[in-house]
Amino acid sequence: METTQCVTAAHKAVAAEEFIRLHHQENPDEGDPRPRLAAVREELAETGTYRHTDSELVHGARVAWRNSNRCIGRLYWNSLRVRDMRHLTGADEIAAACADHLRAATNGGRIRPTITVFAPDTPERPGPCIWNEQLIRYAGYPATQGRRIVGDPRNTGLTEAALRLGWPGGPGTAFDLLPLVVQGCDDKPRWFELPRDPEVVLEVPIEHPEGDGWQDWGLRWHAVPAISNMCLEIGGVCYPAAPFNGWYMGTEIGARNLADEDRYDLLPAVARRLGLDTASERSLWKDRALVELNRAVLHSFDRCGVAMADHHTEARRFMAHLEQERRKGREVSADWSWIVPPMSGATTPVFHRTYDETERSPAYVHHPQAHARARGEPLV
Repeated sequence: METTQCVTAAHKAVAAEEFIRLHHQENPDEGDPRPRLAAVREELAETGTYRHTDSELVHGARVAWRNSNRCIGRLYWNSLRVRDMRHLTGADEIAAACADHLRAATNGGRIRPTITVFAPDTPERPGPCIWNEQLIRYAGYPATQGRRIVGDPRNTGLTEAALRLGWPGGPGTAFDLLPLVVQGCDDKPRWFELPRDPEVVLEVPIEHPEGDGWQDWGLRWHAVPAISNMCLEIGGVCYPAAPFNGWYMGTEIGARNLADEDRYDLLPAVARRLGLDTASERSLWKDRALVELNRAVLHSFDRCGVAMADHHTEARRFMAHLEQERRKGREVSADWSWIVPPMSGATTPVFHRTYDETERSPAYVHHPQAHARARGEPLV
């Protein structure tokens, strides 16, 4: 299997120097950057890559969060807990470390922003790869004749791939946990069940604050959104397996995962439960159902003591982040279409302004191979 580098060899030296200078500039205790730059240049000349120091890895991962144009929750970027697992290359040990990541991040519901960094790509071999979009995802069983997709339609490709790899499947509910599909260095993909332990996979039953029998729907969602199919790129070095998480903003679940027509598509069912007139969109039944679904998500996480932000609070925090970075003399890039919440956007302060969309490094970048694998094409 050929290695897929995020940057060309020619660009790596430039990217490495830019990052080392940035690291020393923002961490003056590191001293004069010139000796470190000389060492990196020598290592690049000999091996075609270089190894980050512990402090470089931590700072690089945190700055990648700071640079994440699509993330509204960057105010606490410098609090990211970095787990250095670069010595792990095998699928079984990576899967176990991913479970440990979830255990540390879940923290009994007091979610801690965490990243676990596995072995990088090198000229000799690619780093490991996690096929899952997130460490915790629900299966989407393909539609059969006369039957709709069961579960999350977003995950039909990965579900089919896992089944082809030998996963027996779950009980066939709308919320069957997918296994991790991990490809170690110089290895074939393998599947691993996550431990059935709430310390690892904490799930929140979704109920409405006014009751109304929502509990009989069996709705739930997992507590930790741990992105696992993006590559962490620091100074020209790519870490293709580097799962990271913050905490959920309520609209990610209530206005997207459970509400989108190509996901769980619950708005019609919520409207029926509320007795709304769905004959015409001018009744704003979708808007009213969306609000109640999001109320249910926030209420449920609060009831279970699981950390979650609402979109109004997170928008104010992002404005505080902008001001904090301005005082540091740093420009904040952002993608307006992602920063503005998918519900009541105009009621939040992030709506009424424009943003520089420059992409900066270090960064979390989408790894094309991971996307193809998540769709189950091809299975290699």
